Amino acid sequence: MNYYYGPGFGGMGGFGGFGLFGIMFTIVFLLVIGTFVVILIKGIGEWNTNNHSPRLTVPATIVTKRTDVTRHHQNDADGFHHHHTSTSYYVTFQVDSGDRIEFHVSGQEYGLLVEGDQGDLSFQGTRYLGFARKERLQ
Repeated sequence: MNYYYGPGFGGMGGFGGFGLFGIMFTIVFLLVIGTFVVILIKGIGEWNTNNHSPRLTVPATIVTKRTDVTRHHQNDADGFHHHHTSTSYYVTFQVDSGDRIEFHVSGQEYGLLVEGDQGDLSFQGTRYLGFARKERLQ
């Protein structure tokens, strides 16, 4: 008994037996892998640039803080729902020249920094290294 599935479903029709599903699967697979490769190359490039940048410490003022909350929802085939939330923390500093620089910081560091505080900002490229607050005179 011979079955014919028609072109695009693994039969000999279409692209030499590869079929439409095989072509679509390959395209999606290559797009996903390509996206991961681009993200990886960008990350390595930024890491390399930061490592070759000078470590600077400049007077700065904390002008604003913000958070970015990302929610992920996943439904499994067995009916379970999984939720995951992640929070990224950012602080914007203004240096004496008037330029503003935003850095990604840890949650612990975010909690210690207060808008309006003045001190010395240490950074290397886009990498935040620390902030030494100047004591306020009362």
